[in-house]
Amino acid sequence: MPAAATDSSFLQQFSLAGRVALVTGSARGLGWCIAQALAESGAHVLINGRNGAAVEAAVAALRERGLAAGPAVFDVANDDAVEAAFAAIDRDHGRLDILVNNVGARNRKSLADASPAEVRELIETDLVAGILIARQAAARMTRHGYGRLIAITSVVGELARRGDAIYPAAKQGLTGIMRALALEHGAQGITSNAIAPGTFATETNAAMVADPNIGPVVAARNPTGRWGRPEEIAGAAVFLASPAASYVNGHVLVVDGGLSVQF
Repeated sequence: MPAAATDSSFLQQFSLAGRVALVTGSARGLGWCIAQALAESGAHVLINGRNGAAVEAAVAALRERGLAAGPAVFDVANDDAVEAAFAAIDRDHGRLDILVNNVGARNRKSLADASPAEVRELIETDLVAGILIARQAAARMTRHGYGRLIAITSVVGELARRGDAIYPAAKQGLTGIMRALALEHGAQGITSNAIAPGTFATETNAAMVADPNIGPVVAARNPTGRWGRPEEIAGAAVFLASPAASYVNGHVLVVDGGLSVQF
């Protein structure tokens, strides 16, 4: 039987050393867990959010652990702010290798109950902003012939529930643009993929998790019998961001405990 390998050459495919990554909406929740994992894998991670204090606190938490991080305080739905933010990335880093489009808002209403303004606001935040930010990132990546575009969609982009009409439409649209980007940029060394989370026990879902009527029902509906832990999204993100996923393009990686496969 051959001796076990003593080097970590295969594991080096998962290293992000020397890469610059932007994770939108990363001061908390799934975005924060993804940002931590990318930083732990060697990337210089730009933490994004609208709340400057929250962003600075997240950056400080990573730096205290000896990880490379910096702030990127801007509203993803503000075109001028996005332009300025990418200009700052050009100035400060000269490159962007990884984008994780994570920002998402939710307004659980039926189509009949949602006002036109609410429909537009959700589509602007969850879909249009993601498209425009991906375009900005892809323009930088083409300069170096390398890039990883990752969209955080949702299993709700493929499924549907009553009383929650607009969010699935936005997430399905984000899946569509991810696939279009996979075709447009695949030959340039840039891959485009999505992660579709299921039900995770994030801060946003804390009230539902704690609700004695809702929390156990959601957990029981999952084949694992529980809500996902936020840190369980991290492995998928590191994989898709890494050289190990160099031939994975146009794919939706579902991380839902098996929720979407049952009848």
